[in-house]
Amino acid sequence: MICRARASPPATYKWILDGAEIDLSADRKHYALSEGNLVISEPVKNKHEGRYSCLAGNTHGTVVSREASVQFGYLDLFSSEERESVYVKEGQGAVLLCAPPPHHPADLSFRWILNEFPTFIPPDKRRFISQITGNLYISKVEASDSGNYSCIASSASISKSVFSNYIPLVPLTERAIRKYPADLNVKFPDTTTLAGHNITLECFALGNPVPEIRWRKLNGELPPNHEVRMAGAHLHLYNVRSEDSGSYQCEAANSKGKDYHSAHLSVEAFPEWVEHISSAERDLGSAYTMSCLARGKPKPRIRWLKNGEPLDGKEMVFRNLTFEDSGMYQCIAENPHGVIFANAELRVFDCAPTFERNPVKHVLAPRNGRVVMECRPKAAPKPKVSWSKDTELLSNSSRPSEKALLRPDPPTTAESHTLRLRLFRMFIWEDGSLEILNVTRTDEGRYTCFAHNNLGKANSTGSLTVTDSTKITLAPSNADVKVGENARMQCGASHDSSLDIAFIWSLDGRVIDLDKDAQHYERTLNGSSDGELLIKNAQLKHAGIYSCTAQTPVDNVTSSASLVVRGPPGAPAGLRVTDKSNKNVTLQWSRGADNHSPISKYTIQYRDGFSRDVWKNAATSPADIEGNAETATVVDLVPWTEYEFRVIATNTLGTGTPSVPSLKEKTLASSPVVAPSDVGGGGGTNRELTITWTPVQEQYYYGPYFGYIVAFKPRAGVEWTQVTVSDPRAGRYVHRDPSIAPATEFVVKIQAYNSKGEGPYSLPQTIFSAQDAITDAPGSIDGKALSATEAVLWWFPISQSNIDGYQVKYWRKQEDSEGGAHKVVVSGKENHTRVDGMKPDSLYLIEIRGYNSAGYGPASERLEIHTKKPPPGQAPRIISKKLKGKSVNVAWEHVETLANEAPVDGYKVLYRPQGQSTGTLYMTKWRHIELPLFENETYVVEVRAYTEGGDGAVSQIFITGGSATAARPLSALGLLLVAVLCLNL
Repeated sequence: MICRARASPPATYKWILDGAEIDLSADRKHYALSEGNLVISEPVKNKHEGRYSCLAGNTHGTVVSREASVQFGYLDLFSSEERESVYVKEGQGAVLLCAPPPHHPADLSFRWILNEFPTFIPPDKRRFISQITGNLYISKVEASDSGNYSCIASSASISKSVFSNYIPLVPLTERAIRKYPADLNVKFPDTTTLAGHNITLECFALGNPVPEIRWRKLNGELPPNHEVRMAGAHLHLYNVRSEDSGSYQCEAANSKGKDYHSAHLSVEAFPEWVEHISSAERDLGSAYTMSCLARGKPKPRIRWLKNGEPLDGKEMVFRNLTFEDSGMYQCIAENPHGVIFANAELRVFDCAPTFERNPVKHVLAPRNGRVVMECRPKAAPKPKVSWSKDTELLSNSSRPSEKALLRPDPPTTAESHTLRLRLFRMFIWEDGSLEILNVTRTDEGRYTCFAHNNLGKANSTGSLTVTDSTKITLAPSNADVKVGENARMQCGASHDSSLDIAFIWSLDGRVIDLDKDAQHYERTLNGSSDGELLIKNAQLKHAGIYSCTAQTPVDNVTSSASLVVRGPPGAPAGLRVTDKSNKNVTLQWSRGADNHSPISKYTIQYRDGFSRDVWKNAATSPADIEGNAETATVVDLVPWTEYEFRVIATNTLGTGTPSVPSLKEKTLASSPVVAPSDVGGGGGTNRELTITWTPVQEQYYYGPYFGYIVAFKPRAGVEWTQVTVSDPRAGRYVHRDPSIAPATEFVVKIQAYNSKGEGPYSLPQTIFSAQDAITDAPGSIDGKALSATEAVLWWFPISQSNIDGYQVKYWRKQEDSEGGAHKVVVSGKENHTRVDGMKPDSLYLIEIRGYNSAGYGPASERLEIHTKKPPPGQAPRIISKKLKGKSVNVAWEHVETLANEAPVDGYKVLYRPQGQSTGTLYMTKWRHIELPLFENETYVVEVRAYTEGGDGAVSQIFITGGSATAARPLSALGLLLVAVLCLNL
């Protein structure tokens, strides 16, 4: 922990832990002091946790640092107790409790996984993870939610995460899924936060249909620094301000009902200084007051320390300072959110007058001007001061008499100043400075200041030189330009030739930085007394009052002129919505600056939540908005859509900047006009009619409580059956009816609806109900292993006519689970297949079932097949290559197999031209073979053992005409790697 103080002589340091001084010499194993910094090695929780402060002191006093807290972060494991299963009916809400383990600090973040890591559950409108409690909320449970859930708690402070035991969630199937009104389960409490911080308020509701969450601030608008996140469940406020305090409300609503919750947000503040102490030197016996003032919420408490010891009182009042009052003082302001310190040294002293540090200086003054000559010796108690010019004493004769100032009526302030100028020109101030008015050449000379107190006296002499006054000889003139043009402001002055002169330009009282704004400003120097300013490519911001100040070390003089810049209009102000309907919005605004050119027209633009940051020109009534208008109606908008608007003014010089966007307004609702598209369906489970469509995009909802009406009837039927689907995101409906005959032709059409009514139907489409489910299983299943990795299967086909195909499933009996089985699909016209990818020397279970669009039928009886042992991994070693005329005899050693390998049945010899993959294949029981020779051609001889489990590793030699070259034996793996490398090359 760092502690460093500025001090002369250098400070010595002590450290305090929970109010007691740390004995650094007694515990050198853990504590060490390094230039005031405290180093704690191998800290121990129960010994070194606490609040630390540092004391720095020297002969002039002691100061105390603010406190630092040492705490040990930890995150324990979740409880090892098994979590009970949660059973919930489909359509109802569910809450899975996280119950985070003990931890420090408090800022944990939470995620949930489903079944296995890293399958994280993404929060959406239906699912929410509270970052306060860690609980998982599901507003409407669906069949797909079934599984095992685990809560992950993470601490960023100590970079650690822990997992809870799995919580099984079991959705219970309902024949008719009920609907439930919105029910807020997550409600933010009354909350206090600090100004400048960010805060998140949480709300989430259970219900079917999934509720919508909306936020508002009671008795006011939501602050501009807000953002709604997590599909509406989070209201996030950035950089909170005191005016953001108030009551906030979240509303959850669905077609079955609404629920509300409100709570208060209080914004408090860390202490900050309004006024605080600073170091001072004061005379012995004088009066002095030290005070501090701080603001914050709650209001900070003020306390005082002197040399680290507490003092009483809200301020330090000294009526008669003594040397004992010297020392280091600390003013401390604190409230529940923090503490701030102000440090100051008070020195009480006495001494005879001395001008050593601040002698009277040589001063220049302009003729007819004013000058002040300072006399500020260091002295305590305060000295008496007098002045002389050359040999003439000034202290008494320069003051006007009371009779000279006597008048019948009290003078005004201006009259008093004029009278003072007329009656006298020299005056000695309370602090000892000498003021001379209407300076003339006769005032030049040597001036001496005399100071004395009861401890001694001293004097110091300076001089006064009078110079010619500076005068403006060429004043700037008013100018009028258009945006983009140049303007010149002239400025010339006369001045004392012995002095340097500088010209300073300012715009509306602000000095122009010619270096930083060289793009638009340039000085044109035509001589030392000329300060002309060139304004290049003038913009609207360059209009105003330009002041030229001619300045010397002695005096300055200023002259001003105005620059008018004509340009495009400024932004209109006060844009607001005064009326609205489902497709129209009436806007009103106030004129902005015309920038000296009349406004000719206005353009209105809009953006909505679907076009994001893209502004589009709006259709308006009237179509052309005149320049004197301050209201217009935007037409052809989309119902039930949130819009922002802005207005742009135009004149003959161009188009101005847009207004500040209006507050977001939602148009009124109306009946939908868009029908769902891509209507289709068919298939599904037995006695079902599955209907599908593409959901309508949100911008076409046109109102709240949006949903679909699905209408269908048999092709030959007359009456339509209508079903309401209230989920606007739904794209599927399954109608279950035991009386539906398999593969029945239906006509389907769908329309959208909302709170205002129903929209048009889609074009009718023809679909078919589900086929009959398969009720029989394949019979007489049989098969055999072909090798270590392959098997062939066959069965009696199912006699039912609605078979689309067969699914073959196989897995190792001992090592694998049925859930991880391999699956092969076979056409319904086949009754046999070959499966591969099996493990050598393994017992497999195999079952087969038929399927169609209604699903899978019952499984066959399980068949057991044991795969063959694997082929030998050792390649035959070629031991000889003997040439015999136009043939060659190749011989090799017998391959000895391992106990877990299949015995050798014989050998395969592939004789192929180099560079080709095919050739002549020979099979032999012998360990040699005679092959023909081909002149001027290179052939490859590959030898491998074959077994009932397959072919073993390969050995190669190359034969060219009358010679043979051995090649390194290749295992099956080696051949694969060579092939991969070749492909990569």
